[in-house]
Amino acid sequence: MHAPTEMPTSFILPDLVSHCSFPLTYHINGDEIAAQSVDWLDTNCPDLNAKQRRALRGLQAGELTAFCYHFASKERLRVVSDFMNYLFHLDNISDGMMTRETDVLSDVVMNALWFSSKYMPTKAPGKEQAAVELNPGKLARDFWARCIPDCPPGPQARFKETLELFFEAVNIQARARDEGIIPDLESYIDVRRDTSGCKPCWALIEYALNIDLPDYVVEHPIMEALNQGTNDLVTWSNDIFSYNVEQSRGDTHNMIVILMLYHGHTLQSAVDYVGDLCAQTIDTFCENKKKLPSWGPEVDEMVAKYVQGLQDWIVGSLHWSFQTHRYFGTKGLEVKAHRFVKLLPLEPNAQAPPQLANINQVARVPLTSNKTTGSVLQGILDLVNVTPLGSAA
Repeated sequence: MHAPTEMPTSFILPDLVSHCSFPLTYHINGDEIAAQSVDWLDTNCPDLNAKQRRALRGLQAGELTAFCYHFASKERLRVVSDFMNYLFHLDNISDGMMTRETDVLSDVVMNALWFSSKYMPTKAPGKEQAAVELNPGKLARDFWARCIPDCPPGPQARFKETLELFFEAVNIQARARDEGIIPDLESYIDVRRDTSGCKPCWALIEYALNIDLPDYVVEHPIMEALNQGTNDLVTWSNDIFSYNVEQSRGDTHNMIVILMLYHGHTLQSAVDYVGDLCAQTIDTFCENKKKLPSWGPEVDEMVAKYVQGLQDWIVGSLHWSFQTHRYFGTKGLEVKAHRFVKLLPLEPNAQAPPQLANINQVARVPLTSNKTTGSVLQGILDLVNVTPLGSAA
């Protein structure tokens, strides 16, 4: 019998910024639009308390938008920035919601997108909506009404479809939280790809560029691999960056928690594992770019701009994660330099995420779990039973 492992008090971040060699670009009007956008949400959310308003401004969602959509016109950047602030707002208000409450939130937001000209509450049995539109619906209607006049039909449809997937995944997450369930890794990755909210953001790359990718391009396996790879990088790196704050609240919707709980990892080895996975995902993204077929000069130009937008998301999100106050407070740049993270104490009434008391008694999933390739990415893809990115042509 091995002695129980001491509970960790800190961990070291992987150096993903150095691994990502993509150039970082910021919109020339980024600060101006970011200020307008945060004022928009602040002004239109009268129920926010002082702490929430400070968090909203420390979030710097508009600055994230300026990194990831630096090619957009000022007008389009503003619309995307408003959605980015709104998306984080949805994430905040859905945290802790019961399943029924997430259903109501989904219905009111999607109502605004499908009936953009005016509020049309549904009368369907069990789905009856209030006579007066709830604030999340008003906010959605506001930015969407400014988006659709010059948004091509393809991106519009993809935005609505993927935002609905976001709400379905949030509902699954809420149900698991209601029942006290921590999902297995395969289930988690499947749901996390939608709770991230990245997919609607990919549709807004098209909007920001004023392009409409043909369906046969969007549905091509390499394009799907590029989209999913970008989503995974943004999502999995976020699980690393957000872990400290989330563990202090007792949140368990995080890959690091699952690796510790079900796969025998310590906190540091779980962080290292996800970091290696992220690095491999960046490398695979670069490989998949080279595999893109040609669809003719006009389509190829659109594809090149869109894939550049995905690349901007990869590098922009990594750097922004140390600029926002959401994960490391005001010390993000210091953490970016030394990568040392001291664990925050538990908040009142929060329960610590489960960790293994004796790490040596549980079989660990090795980084080289795939017998053929020894690849971190391949190993976890084998584990979750999905097709390796870029394997189809």
